[in-house]
Amino acid sequence: MSAARLAQARWAATPLSERLARIRELRRLIAEHASTLAEASASARHRPALESITAEVLPLAEACRFLEREAPSLLAPRRLGKGSLPLWLSGVTSEVHREPIGVVLVIGPGNYPLLLPGVQLVQALVAGNAVLLKPGTAGSFAARALIEVIHRAGFDSHLVALLPESTAAAVSAIEAGPDKVVFTGSAATGEKILAQLAPRLIPATMELSGCDAFIVRADADLDLVVKSLKFGLELNDGATCMAPKRVLVHRAVATELEGRLARAFTVGMPVSDLASGLICAGSETGPPLPQLLTDAVAQGAHFVTGGVPPDRSLQFPVILAGVEPPARLLQEDVFAPVLSLVTVADDAEAVARANDCPYALGASVFSRDESAARAVADALNAGVVTINDLIVPTADARVPFGGRKRSGFGVTRGPEGLLELTVPKVVSVSRAKLRPALEPPHPKDEAMFQYYLELTHGRGFRHRASSLFKLLQILTGRRQ
Repeated sequence: MSAARLAQARWAATPLSERLARIRELRRLIAEHASTLAEASASARHRPALESITAEVLPLAEACRFLEREAPSLLAPRRLGKGSLPLWLSGVTSEVHREPIGVVLVIGPGNYPLLLPGVQLVQALVAGNAVLLKPGTAGSFAARALIEVIHRAGFDSHLVALLPESTAAAVSAIEAGPDKVVFTGSAATGEKILAQLAPRLIPATMELSGCDAFIVRADADLDLVVKSLKFGLELNDGATCMAPKRVLVHRAVATELEGRLARAFTVGMPVSDLASGLICAGSETGPPLPQLLTDAVAQGAHFVTGGVPPDRSLQFPVILAGVEPPARLLQEDVFAPVLSLVTVADDAEAVARANDCPYALGASVFSRDESAARAVADALNAGVVTINDLIVPTADARVPFGGRKRSGFGVTRGPEGLLELTVPKVVSVSRAKLRPALEPPHPKDEAMFQYYLELTHGRGFRHRASSLFKLLQILTGRRQ
């Protein structure tokens, strides 16, 4: 931490143009070492390197380019115009500056160990901060590969430091007093981190669990729906915070969608071959997943794919149809390829069911009527809503990403994510020759300000005109 603070002081004094030149070199090195970076991330999670290249390396490079283009204007001092300046502040000019926070502790996840902490790290560096990176489970391979590339790009080795994966490392880092924490992970772990931060008044950005809703209107393209759900379930073995969990399907197409999903996961290959294997999984806060599934079945649901064998292991992917809203499965942050089909009567019920969840990270709406889909999107309580797509659009470096309720607060990525890694400073200059505020009070000051308030904020032309007349009388009397 001490070394990081010294390096950060030097880095913050470096002109933004030079900082961005390092980011440009980093982007080029990311492209040159794409395969190495992808393999470092994918191998630890037993995923294809191609998936990591498309889902992590490419979006990370694009995030660098976005910052190269947009950071100069986003971080430039903003001068406030005189058009809305109150009369009583005549002669005062103000600017809002964005300054680095200091040392940022990034606590990364295990599911996307390159992209998610990578973007946060790059944004912190552009803003002028130093970074301590604590990887998630099995995330050290990707983190080490990324930091090696960062050092090759010319960044001070103390400016970006790699910590161990252990929980103890995160606890120690917080005790050392970072200026901000950016955490990506489960809501349950987020609670523990916030409990440690609160006594120290350390601010944080929390990107937490999801239980995303996937709304299928009666006019949806079911071919597209099935392809999208299949993609969402299989991407990263379902270990994606924005993976679809609750499918709220209109009753007019519910039966057909159920049949199409059954065929999509069985034709040409048994479900067991599509799955991650027989494993036990569950939510972070509630009962184990086998219990959540058996409880849902007891309330009337049935398996479309997957199941719960006698040994209570699970065969993925799991798709349950006929899930009724009382089922606790619809309220938990299950981090596995599990899908619940809920039949709804109309858009209003779909929105109500979607919003009736403690998590509010993302949501998707599928419909051939874009106007109707937009109306549904407007009513959804979620950090990001995609129409006729899911997950992929959120990799756009230009858009912020963050959740609501138990899905966290604050955002990463996009202009807002960059600004969250800065603190504002206001610089005001007064050039006024008259400084009435510095003079002794006058007996008629209270009346003067009362008439001024009525003039500038009062109701009705006649009342305001009367206030102006009285105000002028007082000012004329004070000059005599």
